[in-house]
Amino acid sequence: MFDKEFYKGRRVLVTGHTGFKGSWLCKILINFGAFVTGYALEPPTEPSLFKLSGIGENMDSRIGDVCNFERLYSVFCDVKPEIVFHLAAQPIVRESYKDPRGTYETNVMGTVNVLECCRLTPSVKSVLNVTTDKVYLNDDLKDHAFKEDEPLDGYDPYSNSKSCSELVTHSYKKSYFDLSDCAVSTARAGNVIGGGDFAADRIIPDCVRAAERGEALIVRNPYSTRPYQHVLEPLSIYLEIAARQYKDKSFAGYYNVGPDEIDCVTTGELVSLFAEAWGEGFCWENRSVGGPHEAAFLKLDNSKIKRVFGWKPRWHIGEAVEKTVEWTKVYLKHKDLIPAEIDTEIEEFLEQK
Repeated sequence: MFDKEFYKGRRVLVTGHTGFKGSWLCKILINFGAFVTGYALEPPTEPSLFKLSGIGENMDSRIGDVCNFERLYSVFCDVKPEIVFHLAAQPIVRESYKDPRGTYETNVMGTVNVLECCRLTPSVKSVLNVTTDKVYLNDDLKDHAFKEDEPLDGYDPYSNSKSCSELVTHSYKKSYFDLSDCAVSTARAGNVIGGGDFAADRIIPDCVRAAERGEALIVRNPYSTRPYQHVLEPLSIYLEIAARQYKDKSFAGYYNVGPDEIDCVTTGELVSLFAEAWGEGFCWENRSVGGPHEAAFLKLDNSKIKRVFGWKPRWHIGEAVEKTVEWTKVYLKHKDLIPAEIDTEIEEFLEQK
């Protein structure tokens, strides 16, 4: 596990800080004593975890588009970050079918702009580009767990744009950063769940909305297998990668950040776990409503992060769902308690061995 003291007093810039994962990451960094600057568009949902948590009151929050290089570079020049976490993205598969051009602009040129700013900012010593488990060429082969050295070629515009983001990072790393004292890695993360995710077209937020309405949830692909993990799982390894490579560039590389095989479950199994944890008669229906192609089977081989960092998951899928439900019920009854609930959950996670 990473040394919390490492981040104390460090200047850290997080793109996409107003999103779900970005908000949780900034809260951890703030708790560790880092000087945190965020750069992102306004929160992408209403309500939003960023606003509910009050995180913006304890950090330097800058509103801007990663596609705007001049604005982004001015922030780099102003704050002179030492560590950069790049999370800004258009993250929804179905949305990418509706707006492929916008998805590529954000996910590809946004990455180019962030890396160019890092290249031009001497203070930057550690960069982590967060991509996705969907970057791989996926033929839906049952029981195949992708390894980091396999071909990249996402099918849909979102997945493919993230494959391109990976390739851009590889090129910048080899062309510029391998010759400098700045370390660069990518993290290919699996599906995350947790309190405060209000996005459209994500299964757990859809569960919560259906439960609030007292309706059965319509599940369009109940047999699709995905690697699910609590949001604090990948964030902990992001922090570990960034800290380790800051001190030793040999840790820079490309990493799958996914759960153990037992946490790769079907959508139907995940929703059933939610129903058990939520109670109150919540149920779901298997009903295909059509829609664009999405991979039926996806699993990551996480042996590299286990070997390199000694990482192991703390909360498996059942506990991850329970924590998500617990957080959500606090939100529904006592919104004013959300900042304290976030701190409590982070501490519980960090203390678990």
